[in-house]
Amino acid sequence: MHHGHKIYDPIFIPLNTKKMRNPFTTARIALITALLFAMIMPVSSQEVAVDLQMVYKIRQEGQRNSDIENLAYIMTDLAGPRLTGSPGLDRANEIARAKLSEYGLTNVRIETVSEFSRGGWDYSKAYAAMTAPYYNNFSVTPVAWTSGTNGLIKGEVILVDIKKIEDIEQYRGKLKGKIIMTPSATQYEVSFEPLARRLTDEDLEKISMVSAGGAPSRRVMGDYMAMRELRSKITEFLRTEEVLMIISQGNAFNIPRSSGASFDGKGQPPVSEINIPMEPYGRMERMLKRGEKVEVEAEIKTDFTPGKSVYNVIAEIPGTDPKLKDQVVLLGAHIDSWHGGTGAADNASGCIVMMEALRILKALDVKPRRTIRIALWGGEEAGLLGSRGYVSQYLFDREKNEKKPGYDKFSVYFNMDNGTGRYRGIYLQENNLVRPLFEEWMEPMEDMGFNTIAIRNTGGTDHQSFDGAGLPGFQFIQDEIEYGRGYHTLADTWERLLLPDLRHNAIITAWFAWNAAMDDNLVPRKPEMKSTQQRSPYGF
Repeated sequence: MHHGHKIYDPIFIPLNTKKMRNPFTTARIALITALLFAMIMPVSSQEVAVDLQMVYKIRQEGQRNSDIENLAYIMTDLAGPRLTGSPGLDRANEIARAKLSEYGLTNVRIETVSEFSRGGWDYSKAYAAMTAPYYNNFSVTPVAWTSGTNGLIKGEVILVDIKKIEDIEQYRGKLKGKIIMTPSATQYEVSFEPLARRLTDEDLEKISMVSAGGAPSRRVMGDYMAMRELRSKITEFLRTEEVLMIISQGNAFNIPRSSGASFDGKGQPPVSEINIPMEPYGRMERMLKRGEKVEVEAEIKTDFTPGKSVYNVIAEIPGTDPKLKDQVVLLGAHIDSWHGGTGAADNASGCIVMMEALRILKALDVKPRRTIRIALWGGEEAGLLGSRGYVSQYLFDREKNEKKPGYDKFSVYFNMDNGTGRYRGIYLQENNLVRPLFEEWMEPMEDMGFNTIAIRNTGGTDHQSFDGAGLPGFQFIQDEIEYGRGYHTLADTWERLLLPDLRHNAIITAWFAWNAAMDDNLVPRKPEMKSTQQRSPYGF
C-alpha cells in the first residue's frame, strides 16, 4: 500500500476514546500511538497506515474553500427540473460540464449513451380543480409521457375499479367523456416520528448487524411483471374509450409526487393523467362512494420531442503512475430528476458532493496514481440507463457475458443517492473482502461520525450497475433527512438541502477516492458466484 508520512493536527484528528461499533483493534491502537508521539516529537519519515497529511489538506480545503453553496444553486435553481429526455436535463448537463471545466478537470465531456425510446417530454401548464359539489383547487403534476387536454376540459368523475384484465369489460362503452379515478390503495397515516432525524448509535448498530440479503424472489418478480402487463392493457383501453383524463393519487401533505407512464415512444401516447395529493383525492373518493356527484375541470399542456438520447457528463483527474494511470476510480451520482421540483435531494445533492470532491482534489493539485473520474448519470429514474450504458460501453457486455478492456482496469465506484443527509458509514454490498480496507480509510474520519460498516446490499440506484457486473460499487449510509417526504415531488427544491452535511460528505468522498487512487492494489472484488435467482426489473 502507498503510504504517506506521519502528520498530526489536533484540530482535525482528535483522540476519541469512546467505544465504537466497528473497533479497528490493532490498527486503531497503532494510529493513536503514532498520533500521541506526533504531538510531542518532530515529524519523522516513519510511515503509518494512512496519509494524515492528505487528511489535513482535504479537510482544510473542504471546509475553508467550499463551493457547495454555489453548486447547490446551479444544480437546483438554475438547472431546474431534469426529466430524462427533457430540455431541462440538456440544460443541466451543460451547466455541469461548464462547472467541471472551470475547476480545471481533464477530458470534460457529455457522452451519448443510447437512444431514449420514449423521447423527450415536458409540460408548460398544469391546472386542475374540483368544481362540484363545490370549488376547490389543488396541487397537480402531470404524469410524464401522457397527453395534454387540448384546452380546458370539464367532466364528471367516476370510480373505475379494475383489479384484473377480466374487469375491463364491465366498463366498455361507458367511459367516453369521463374523468376517472381508481379506489386508493394507500391511506393517510399520522406520523408520530420526526420527518428529519440523525441516525443514533442504536440505529447504526442495527444497520451494521443486518445480514446480507438476496435477490428478489421469483414470486415478487412475477407479481411485478403481471402488474406491468395489467397497467399496459388498462392504459390502452382507456385511450380507445376516449376518457377525458385520469386522476391518480400521489403523496400526502398536499404535495403530489411525480411519476411517468409506460410509453415506448411509438403510436399514440397515453390519455392525459395527473397526480394529485392524497388529501383531495381521498375527499373526492369518499364523496363518490357516498353517491355525490363530483366534477373536475383541468387544463394540461404537454410537449413531446422525438429522437432524444441518454447522456452522461464525464470529467477526471488523470493518473500519473506509469503502471496504474489507466486504472479508474469512479465517483458518480445521477443528474436526472423528475419534473415537479428541482430534484434537490434526488439527486442534485449527490451531484454536488461528487463535483465538490473532485474540486477539492484538483484544488490541492494532487497527483493520483490512478485516474479519478466523475460521472453524472442520465436516465437513472428511467432505469439506471446512464450507468448501465457506461458499464456496457467500457466494462462489461451483459448480453454477451463478456468483459470489456476496461474491466480489469476498474478499481471502484462510489455513489451518492440517499438525499442530503451526512455520511455515517458505508454498505459493503456483501463484499466482506473490502472491510479491512474501508476500516483503515474510515479511521481518520471517525470524529466526523463516519464509523459504521454494514455488510448488506442497498439497491435502487446506480451502484447496482457495477455490482451487477461483478465490480466494486458502493453506496453510503446517510442520515434520514426528509427524504421520504420530499423526493419526486414539487417540494424537492433547494430548501431540502443541508449544506453542512454536503460539505461533510464531499470531504469523505474525496478522501475515499484519494485512497483508492493511491493504493498499491485494486479494491477487492467479490468472488464470482453463479445465481439461479431471477433478476430485478432493472436487470441485475
